[in-house]
Amino acid sequence: MSDLLSHHPSERTNTRFIEEAVVEYHGFWGSFWDLIWWFLMVFIFVAYLFALFAIIGDIFRDRNLAGGWKAVWIFFLIFFPIVTALVYLIARGKGMGERQVAAAQQYKTAQDDYIKQVAGTSPAEQIAQAKALLDTGAISPSEFETLKAKALA
Repeated sequence: MSDLLSHHPSERTNTRFIEEAVVEYHGFWGSFWDLIWWFLMVFIFVAYLFALFAIIGDIFRDRNLAGGWKAVWIFFLIFFPIVTALVYLIARGKGMGERQVAAAQQYKTAQDDYIKQVAGTSPAEQIAQAKALLDTGAISPSEFETLKAKALA
């Protein structure tokens, strides 16, 4: 305090003004609205990344789009990302959805075929196979009953 009294009065006024103008930082959790703003910005950034990767995936999935046009879209996505993403979604959004549905149906068909292949036969087919083995004498009646119980379980 004696330090302030020894200086010229205008210096004391400037010092006091500077001390009043300094805003104390309270850390990341210091302000509720800073926290809300941060979460909003993170949400928007993550949503943009999802849209960007969906667009890039759609560009390479589209068989009707020539390679040169794919390169043009990627170029503009790199250098003008937000505007290009909006233009792409407006211009090609309907086709993007149709290609996504077609890909999902193709994946579902492949998955169903795989499940049918791995799952094997139905219980009725298993019983019929066991009956054929019983008729040929390859298994005994007790083994047939065991196989039938396993198939029905």
